[in-house]
Amino acid sequence: MDFKGTENYIASRELQVAVNAAIHLQKPLLVKGEPGTGKTLLAHEIAKSMGKKILTWHIKSTTKAQQGLYEYDAVSRLRDSQLGSEKVEDIANYIKKGKLWEAFDTDEQVVLLIDEIDKADIEFPNDLLLELDKMEFYCYELQKNIVAKTRPVVIITSNNEKELPDAFLRRCLFHYIRFPERELMREIIQVHYPKLEDEMMNSAMKVFYNLREVKGLKKRPSTSELIDWIKLLYMDQVGPESLDKVDLINQLPPHLSALVKNEQDLNAIVSGGKTYNRY
Repeated sequence: MDFKGTENYIASRELQVAVNAAIHLQKPLLVKGEPGTGKTLLAHEIAKSMGKKILTWHIKSTTKAQQGLYEYDAVSRLRDSQLGSEKVEDIANYIKKGKLWEAFDTDEQVVLLIDEIDKADIEFPNDLLLELDKMEFYCYELQKNIVAKTRPVVIITSNNEKELPDAFLRRCLFHYIRFPERELMREIIQVHYPKLEDEMMNSAMKVFYNLREVKGLKKRPSTSELIDWIKLLYMDQVGPESLDKVDLINQLPPHLSALVKNEQDLNAIVSGGKTYNRY
C-alpha cells in the first residue's frame, strides 16, 4: 500500500515518494521543515492511511535514549522486598517498556513517531544507532536480546535546532517539507474550509504570503497559523474587501496576533510608525 496523502493531509509528490521509499526500504524517515508544516501530523496520517496503530515518543531536552527502550524501577523492587511481596522474585515486574520496545513487541506493524529529536542531547541520536538500524537491543536485567517481531515504520521529526550526527543520518532517509506553494496551499485550505469562496481565499492568501516576505521576520507565519487566522476571519465576518485594503504600510491584517508570535516580528512589521488594527 503506497502513501498518497489522506483527506485531511495534502502531501506533495516529493513527500509521497520519500514516505513510500522509507516504507519499502524499511528505513527511518527523517523529516525536517519549518514549524507548522505538518511534520508531526504526517506520521499520524501515514498510520491512518495504512490502518496501523501509532506510537508517539515526544522528545524533550531531558529525554535519554534509554527511556525509549526500557526503565528498571529498582526503588519499587526494594520497597516490595521490604514488604515481603512475592513480585520481587520476577524482575520483569519492574521493567517498564519504552516506546521502542512497545513498537518491537507488537505482532502487527505499527508507525513509530520520534518527535523533535533535535531537542535532546547531541548524543541522543548516536545512542539509538543500533536499535534503529538492527531493530534490536539487549536488556541487561532480563539478560536477553529484544528483537522486533515486525519492523515498525519509523518517522523522525526535527526542527533543525541542532545538527544531527553523520552516523545517524546515514541510517535514515531524509525529506525536507518545503513551505507550500500557492497552488498546494489552496488544496490544504480547501481541506479545512471546503466552502471558502475563491475571492476570500485569494485575498487571504495574498495577505499571508506578502506577510511572509517581510524582511527581518524571526518566525514567518506557518500553514497551521494560516488555518487558525482564516477561522478568526470567519468568526469576525471579515470579508475579502477588508483584506484587500491591507498594504502592510498603512493598514495591517486583522487578527494579526494569530500570525505574528513575538515582539521582534511585530516591531519589524509596524516599524516606521505604521498603524495596525485589531491586534
